[in-house]
Order: sequence, then structure tokens, then C-alpha cells
Amino acid sequence: MRFETFDLNARFQKLPYRTTLTAYIQENSEEISPNRKRPAVVVCPGGGYAHRSARESEPVALALAARGYQVFILNYSVNVAYPAQLLEAAAAIALIRERADEFHVLTNAISVMGFSAGGHVAATIGTLWNEPIIRETLCVESADIRPDALLLCYPVITGGEKAHAGSLDIVSGGDATLRNKLSLETKVTVDTPPTFLWHTVTDDTVPVENSLLFADALTRNGVQFEMHLFPSGPHGLSLATQETISPHADRINPHAAQWFDLCDKFLKTMFAICD
Repeated sequence: MRFETFDLNARFQKLPYRTTLTAYIQENSEEISPNRKRPAVVVCPGGGYAHRSARESEPVALALAARGYQVFILNYSVNVAYPAQLLEAAAAIALIRERADEFHVLTNAISVMGFSAGGHVAATIGTLWNEPIIRETLCVESADIRPDALLLCYPVITGGEKAHAGSLDIVSGGDATLRNKLSLETKVTVDTPPTFLWHTVTDDTVPVENSLLFADALTRNGVQFEMHLFPSGPHGLSLATQETISPHADRINPHAAQWFDLCDKFLKTMFAICD
């Protein structure tokens, strides 16, 4: 496996902040499918837009790599307002598509996975990928940065009554108009990518209504989606296994941990990939 960190600013010099993309790339072998190309997943860890959680970064990347994906962790900017994270997610996807041959990636099977506030980053690029500011800043075509699927894990979605106030305050910079724009259940269109969502009903940090509101918007726009709600579990479960247990709280939940297998099946069915 090739492990490398890419400076996105080296390719996209108009990005407002220094941003990196950490890649876990499985090289081809002459003995095993020498010309193989794999689906890719861009992982956006959570952290309330104030930091990026280690529990939702490398352990998730390694788990995805074990299932055959090329994985890229987006080290997006924190403690700064929109549109920084939108531009950074767009730049990550554009770079992966540009270097798809080098990275052994299927250009029509690039997903964005986000946890909590990282779910908001993922849903932002999934709903606002056609914003003019992306084309103007990155000098890329909209089709080059649209994800092929969204994978939203207990995501921050709404700026309304059920908002995670801390995340929305940071990403909106306290601007009420921008907060409304970033209430992403209002931004879903027929062009939003197919989506996988999961949440626990008892999440008392990011209420389950965030996923429900997004699912309702997907339904109204005829967008394919799959959603799983688990009856119990705190916020921030990540893989919900021993690999991502927190020293501050129990984060092992065998029932909710099924989300990972379900997500893998969702992607492989969508992209017609055989195990």
C-alpha cells in the first residue's frame, strides 16, 4: 500500500487555506489483476468544525481499504467559515479524478463519507457541487467535482430547530443568511448523488432529525438513498468497534457497527462491483 499526503494548494493555488489529502492507495500487482481500478472514498472526519477526529480518520480508512477501496482523508480547514470546506472537498475530488490512472481509481465511483460535521462537509459538496465559486476558484468543470455517492454518518445537516449549533455557528461565521444556505435539507435537488445515511435514535449531540430531514428531501427529489436508524447509541460511534473506542465513553455498539457492512454493500451494489 502506498501512503502519501498531497498538498492540495500545490494544484489549486486559489484555495484560501493550506489543505492536505492523505491517501491510502493499494498498488496493483502483476500477480493480482495488474490493471485493476478501484472505487474511491474521500473521508471527512467529524469534530464540530473545531477539530478533526482521529477516531473517524485512519481507522475508517484502513477498514475501507480492507474492503477494496482507495481511500483519501480530507484534512479540511477547521475554525473557518464557508466556502473553505466546499472548495477543499471539490479540490480533493478533482485531484483524484485527474490522477485516476496513477491512483488506480474508477472515475465514476468516487464517494464522499462524512461523520458528524464531516457529514456536513460531505453533504455540502453533494448538494452545492454546481456552485459558481467552485468553477471560479478551482478552474474545473462542475462534472469533475460531483461525487458519485454520499455516505453520511450521523451527519450535521440542518441549520434549523434541530441544528448542532456549534458546527453551524463556525461554518456560517455567525451569519444568519449563510446559516440558512447551509441548512442542507433545503439544497437537495434531483442532481444530488445517491446517498447512504445512518444515525442512532438516541444521539443527543446531533439529533436524528438531521438524517430524517435529509432523507425526506431526497425522497421528494427522487434521489436514491438507503437509511439505517439504530435504536440506541451515543454520538460519535465511528466504526462502533474496539478499533474506535473512546477513552472518555463507551463507543462499542455491535448492533450499530453493522452500518459498515451495509454501507459496503450499498456501494458495491451501486457500482456493480463484485466481492
